[in-house]
Amino acid sequence: MALTVTMPQLGESVTEGTIARWLKQPGEHVARYESIAEVITDKVNAEIPAPADGTMAELIAPEGAVVAVGQPICSIETDVAVPTPEAPAGAPAASPPQSTSPPQVPPPAPVVPASAAPQIAAAASAATGGNGAASYHLTPAVRMLVREHSVDLSQVQGSGIGGRVTKKDVLEYVQRRDSGAPAAPQPMSAPQPTSAPQVSTPAPAGSPSVEVDGVTLVPLTPTRRAIAEHMVRSRHTSPHAWVLVEVDMSAVARVRERARAEFEQRYGVKLTYLPFVARAVCEALRIHPTLNASWSDDGILLKRDIHLGIAVALPDNLVVPVVRNADRLSIAGLATTMADLGERARTNHLKLDEIQGGTFTLNNTGALGAVMTQAIINQPQAAILTMDAIVKRPVVVEGDAIAVRAMMNLGLSFDHRINDGLPATRFVKTVKDLLEATDERTTIA
Repeated sequence: MALTVTMPQLGESVTEGTIARWLKQPGEHVARYESIAEVITDKVNAEIPAPADGTMAELIAPEGAVVAVGQPICSIETDVAVPTPEAPAGAPAASPPQSTSPPQVPPPAPVVPASAAPQIAAAASAATGGNGAASYHLTPAVRMLVREHSVDLSQVQGSGIGGRVTKKDVLEYVQRRDSGAPAAPQPMSAPQPTSAPQVSTPAPAGSPSVEVDGVTLVPLTPTRRAIAEHMVRSRHTSPHAWVLVEVDMSAVARVRERARAEFEQRYGVKLTYLPFVARAVCEALRIHPTLNASWSDDGILLKRDIHLGIAVALPDNLVVPVVRNADRLSIAGLATTMADLGERARTNHLKLDEIQGGTFTLNNTGALGAVMTQAIINQPQAAILTMDAIVKRPVVVEGDAIAVRAMMNLGLSFDHRINDGLPATRFVKTVKDLLEATDERTTIA
């Protein structure tokens, strides 16, 4: 039996993913849980596992295709009978009305919304002999009906997610067409839009750049396109506000310097400033729960668990793996967990559950040398905190004396729908106070 594999939910608020690369081809054997495809979201490359043992059959979604969550991407031939969602057991087979029935005046042709035009045009091309780049918009059952009844999908208004054409849409169109149209079905030829951009299938990463009059056009990779879409959506979704405080990291620097050699020998990872800040953030989120929250039309959703996203910069991407229940970990636990996630993020070996469900994000822009950063919120979270570079400089201390201190900027971007300036500032002030209170009594393990 053919088992249809669909695009999984790749993260909270994520509605689609891009097929970056197929790891298995039709005819190849696959084992259950073996990776079959590499998928890109706005923040990570993830691998989709096979749900069962079998043989790869049809690759419904081509490489570079953007597929909505729940839509089919491929099929696997297995020895286990699997019911088809499009045709549940006992459902009566639909058939067009008999040609002998009295002709009726057909209803007006459905008006296709402009927003759904690219999806419908792409689906029509795939079903009527096009290049197949958008065939992932149709389930196997819908494609069978389209071929059987010679349906021109440019005339069908999709009622599914994102304007996708469903089995019900095709059957209703066939009934209307056959009951009142005297002419034979039109030849199967795909519409050829002349000016509409092909947004559903981005240019593959390996496409060559084009130079005209000294200007070079570099095709968008699926990753870059996904990041761009997420950043724009975030700024349109929530009103961003920003607050910055200076933190004296001298006490943290002394504790770190004292423990770093033994720590590296014991745990096998370097002791950086990041776990100290992460620990303070988790404690501050307990005190200020509206920063560990998200917005809904019915009210503010306060998250009980603290799942801390840690931004990891890659040469051409930005990945945000999630430290689960970060508030339950010590500084050593945070350091080792983040080192492991960071290494696997750089080698593209993160699992799906390690990139979703974050409730707050910490961005270590200081590792890149930045001294003042305004970050964009990782939706649907309430805020994102950036820790910039630690720089030694003269500052005024108690008694109006001047001393050299290791100073760091903490910048918080927050959703002004959820928090106003007072709770946001109190949160970063709490993080500052916790870091500056570090001393020899601070435990690492």
